[in-house]
Amino acid sequence: MKILVIGGGGREHAVAKSLMKNVAVEKIWVAPGNGGTAAFCENVDVAATDLKGILNFCLEHNPDFVVVTPDDPLALGMVDLLEENGFPCFGPTRAAAQLEWSKGFAKQFMEKYNIPTAKCVLCKDAKEAKAYAKECPIPIVLKADGLAQGKGVVIAMTREEAVAAQAQLSYGKNDQAILFEEMLVGPEVSVLCFTDGKTIVPMPAAQDHKRAYDGDKGPNTGGMGAYSPVSVYTKEMAERCMEEIYLPTIRGMEAEGTPFKGVLYFSLMLTQDGPKVIEYNSRFGDPETQVVLPLLNSDLFDIMVAVRNGKLDRARVKFSDACSACVVLASGGYPSAYEKGKPITGLEEAENHGTIYHAGTKRLDDGSYVTSGGRVLCVSSTGRSLRQALRKSYKGIEAIKFEGAFYRKDIGSKDASLSKED
Repeated sequence: MKILVIGGGGREHAVAKSLMKNVAVEKIWVAPGNGGTAAFCENVDVAATDLKGILNFCLEHNPDFVVVTPDDPLALGMVDLLEENGFPCFGPTRAAAQLEWSKGFAKQFMEKYNIPTAKCVLCKDAKEAKAYAKECPIPIVLKADGLAQGKGVVIAMTREEAVAAQAQLSYGKNDQAILFEEMLVGPEVSVLCFTDGKTIVPMPAAQDHKRAYDGDKGPNTGGMGAYSPVSVYTKEMAERCMEEIYLPTIRGMEAEGTPFKGVLYFSLMLTQDGPKVIEYNSRFGDPETQVVLPLLNSDLFDIMVAVRNGKLDRARVKFSDACSACVVLASGGYPSAYEKGKPITGLEEAENHGTIYHAGTKRLDDGSYVTSGGRVLCVSSTGRSLRQALRKSYKGIEAIKFEGAFYRKDIGSKDASLSKED
């Protein structure tokens, strides 16, 4: 089997690494890939959003299976295009991925199918949003309607902040729709689920750390680290989410005529009134993937084929009951401007403590690595307890050096304080 994985981040490195465990997989291409995937896959110099370029590559090289992981190509209809040309894919159609790329659609969908979520007001353009920002209830959460790589959300504590946030999230476009939501309070949990449109199988719950700095301070990022499992996501909570959120979502999408096949990511807030959906994502999360896939005891490729063929109910999907954690090492200045091309050292020593997933790296001809992105890499580790997993990940992170590197030192700290000693 020859597989094409579309994307170039840490998530894609983790997915490719898991797919390689299947003995039937003889070759993996990654488009565009990164320094880490270059070490065991063949990187393809085609952007993940270049639909024509990806199709031409498939027509020339004839992959047996294509895994589309990033949000942008899914929103552009990559799966639709490739399937129409005879290439089986893992990932939702453009219509199904609308749960992520249109927050307006997602909110209307949840209202229609009685899926618990925050109350909201959708302003269709910048003018309407600016006017509403001056009179909206405070505090309030503002979201740009569309994809924003995890950075299109602002919490406003005053109306002045709401007006400024509206201007920021409009991105200079008069027709940018803005969603104003009530601010939910409670622990936030990410639950990624395999689904073939009828059957849904949740992965272990994870908690992402979005803010750039310790104490949940600084700007939003794509994610600075994650851990799994999450103590507040109890068995009882999981059962409630299944009945009130997961199954109604899958059944609702089927009723809409757009069944969802792939990984559906539920971002949840566990409020005093029960679990509520913050948002949907239509793909593997990053860095959640780097903590849940190491816990997967089943074959990822077999699961993906079962999802695509509508036979997930017959697939074996089992996860370890161990704990998992990852810590992201980022370039100085991220998520704003940052420099590239900084030499990276200490990778061999770091590998003694955990698995290194590359994101923003480039592999040079001599086998060394330099930085090429904001989130450069992460170290993921498992252990009998969360404390053990975190300790190993941080030892790995501390071994890696490059100019300007920074990382959060409090990943999983709240749950780790509850974790049993090793």
